[in-house]
Amino acid sequence: MAKPDFQLYFDILQTLERLQAPYVIIGAFAGTFYGVTRVTLDVDIVVDLTEEHIQALATAFPAPRFYADPDQMRDSIRLGILFNIIDTSEARKVDLIPLTMKPGYDFALANRIRREILATPEVGFQAWFARPEDVIVGKLMAWQEGRSFKHETDIRDILTAINLGDDIELSASFDPKYIDRWAARLGSDVIQFWANLKQLIGLDDGQP
Repeated sequence: MAKPDFQLYFDILQTLERLQAPYVIIGAFAGTFYGVTRVTLDVDIVVDLTEEHIQALATAFPAPRFYADPDQMRDSIRLGILFNIIDTSEARKVDLIPLTMKPGYDFALANRIRREILATPEVGFQAWFARPEDVIVGKLMAWQEGRSFKHETDIRDILTAINLGDDIELSASFDPKYIDRWAARLGSDVIQFWANLKQLIGLDDGQP
């Protein structure tokens, strides 16, 4: 799964691990660990940074090779907008999502679980991922905002993998009623969209 294009992401994740900075991987990249087959080159990382973390990140990715501006980080956290770390030598950029950015992903951070990423075929490391339920919730939020078909296909892939028991432990613990409650909060369109997906996949409202 790992490609050279992901190296800056891996470096940032391992730095967050070393700094013990709270973070969680969400979105389609997290979904690839739960059955999503769509190829994505973006890794969505939600962070909850203190001033100490900000200073340490800027030090870990120094100029001139890197752009990791502590002032941008502080302003982005205050305003609730994305900020980024750029590797100018490779023309690669990683966007980080502050916990203050709406609609907010504090639920994913609170429920995060450990999964292993293979940085190379021989070398892996542990990182924090959103649970499959919270990946789906994030996808429902994104679908509500833009109605993109990619979110529907990602959710279908995850539900199919859960139903097939690709990961026995995750399938056993999967809680569709948790997603039902989120759908109810998001409104009638999302309720119907989610209900249609469950029916399409044949997901029981109890345990799969």
